[in-house]
Parts: sequence; structure tokens; C-alpha cells
Amino acid sequence: MTSRKNSFKGPRMNFKGQNEPTESKGTKPIREAASILEVLTLMIVHICKKLLFFDTNLKIALYLGALFLLSLIADVLTFPKSYFSRSDNIFNQYFVKIGWFWTLFLTVPYVLLTSYTTCCGKKRLLATGHLSRLLVATVFWYIWTTMFNVVETKYGRCNSRGFDDKISCLKNGHFWNGFDISGHCFILIYSSLVMIEEARAIVGWERIKDYIRDEKYSRSIDDRSASINPLKNLPTDELNILKTSYESFTPYVRALLIAIALLQILWDVMLVSTILYYHIMVEKFISGVIAILTWFVTYRVWYTLPGLLPNLPGEGIFKYNKEKVTTTPVYKKRMSTVNGKHFMGMPINKGQESGDAPSDDTR
Repeated sequence: MTSRKNSFKGPRMNFKGQNEPTESKGTKPIREAASILEVLTLMIVHICKKLLFFDTNLKIALYLGALFLLSLIADVLTFPKSYFSRSDNIFNQYFVKIGWFWTLFLTVPYVLLTSYTTCCGKKRLLATGHLSRLLVATVFWYIWTTMFNVVETKYGRCNSRGFDDKISCLKNGHFWNGFDISGHCFILIYSSLVMIEEARAIVGWERIKDYIRDEKYSRSIDDRSASINPLKNLPTDELNILKTSYESFTPYVRALLIAIALLQILWDVMLVSTILYYHIMVEKFISGVIAILTWFVTYRVWYTLPGLLPNLPGEGIFKYNKEKVTTTPVYKKRMSTVNGKHFMGMPINKGQESGDAPSDDTR
């Protein structure tokens, strides 16, 4: 009989003898516990993302439908006066009339912080690939609003004779009749669409923290196995810049996102106010179509073309904001076989089937 002293480990058995050394387990770091404040912040950020990333195509359909149908109703019916029907209301005076200023006030630092992080501090890529989008948007805003004023001034006339220009007509208390394409509708819709697109850099932002932690750990143990971590090819100095900037900028990125969501809600409220109380349907509908086409040509056509700058929001020197692709595993039913000496997928003669030594139970 073969002795089995100090050994209770047979073929495919998982328990060890009392004196056998235990295997060391991995020390891969796990995610740190979040504070209550961080949890509350993430909840607010989640709500803001739901509001901002509402189906854009549906949102545009709602814009066009409101500009057409609601404006037609407003041309026929007189809606009750409200605080928003007054042109001197605080939202119109200090927000809408300088709407593009508020748009840039929030989007410029937001784009600066997010793109500096995802570009790992590469200032040239930051400027040409991301901040230039806001420059393009500003140019289009200036061109269209200037053209609206030109059309109204050139093709209009004063309701009193002797005044050939709009300024002198208005200064003398008269009314200028012109085709006044709604600059308010344009700025409210175009600004909303631009902010929604720029805010998309936050999609997948929380994953960066996990990527940094896992990549730091892999490099600390010199793990050279295959990895799907998007940071695996980053040089060490760029990885360090990414880690520092992400930890420093993330609170400000979240705060700016919340502010952008609030401003976008205000723009929608003021758009409804403009539709109900100002301009005629044609003037509002044309301005809305121009705003939507400008957004579509830039963000959905121009910026998506490979090899051309600017890049889309969130694009940097690594990919982080792509949706995770999940696959549903397919489980095959294990069949029992006789000739193959299997029962429910397991070999009957474990030792011989697996190539191990024969069992020593035979004497």
C-alpha cells in the first residue's frame, strides 16, 4: 500500500494538508469608498446627464414643431400676459440678450479642463482639436446674427416718411417694418445644441479613474500580459499628467456640467416665451432651421470626418467614452456520453481522462 502521509490532495481535489503552504493572492487595488458628498454629487450629475442627453433627434423635432405649430397659434390667439412677456424681465435682459457670452462662459472652461485631461496636457491638440470648435461656433453665431440685422435693415421701411434708416426711424419714435428673423430663437436653439454636444465629454468620465488605477498597478508589477486598458500605450509622463489633472479637475468638471444643464433648461424656458410672445411664425421658424442646420453641418458632418480638425468632444489620445459592449454568454448543455466516458460533461475516470497519474486507491 502506498503511503499517503501528510498528503490529502488527490486528483482534482481543492483542499490542502495542514502543513502545506497557502498560495499568495493578488493585491490588485479596488475602488476607494466614496464619501456622502461625492455620492450626492454623482446623483446630481446623473440627473443633469439625463436632461442634457435626451434624444437629440427628438429634441430637434420638438423645437421645429413648437416653432411651427405653437407660433401659428400665437399669431392667431393672444396669450395671457406674464412676467416673461415683458421684454425687460431679468432673464431676457441679463441672460438672453448676452446669451452667447453665457454659453462661452461655461463651455470654454469645461472644454479646457476635459480636453486638457484627455489629451494628457498636449496644448497643441487641446487648442486645435477642441477649443477651435467654440471658435467655429462663435464665427457662425456672429455671421448669422449680422445677416439677420442686415436683412431687417436693408429690406425694411419706416412707418413714417422721411426716415430711410432704422436707427433714425426708431430714435424719432416711429416703427420700423422689416423682416426680423428672430435672433433670440437662433441663439437659444443653437446655444442649447452646442452645449449639449460639448457636454458629451462627461460620458464615460468616471471610467478614467478605474483605468488609471489598473494601469498604475499593472506597471508596478511589470505585468506585460495582453490588456484592453486604453491607457496601456501611454508613456509614463503622460500617465502621470493624466492622473494629476483628472484628480484636480474632476470636481470643477462636474460643477460646470451642472451649470450647463441649468442654463440649458433656462434657454428652453426662454424659447417657449419667445415663441408665445415675440415675432411671427416665419421669422422664428427660419431662425430655428438655420440654427439646427448649422449645428448639423458642424457636429454631425464636419467634425466626424476623419483627418480633419476639430475633433468631436471627448476625443483625446485614448478612448474612454465609448459605450461598453456587453455580450451575453451562450451556455451549451452538457450531454452525457457513454463511449467518451463522460457524465454531465465530467470524465468518469478522472485520473486517466485528464492525463494524471492513476489513483493509488488500488492495492
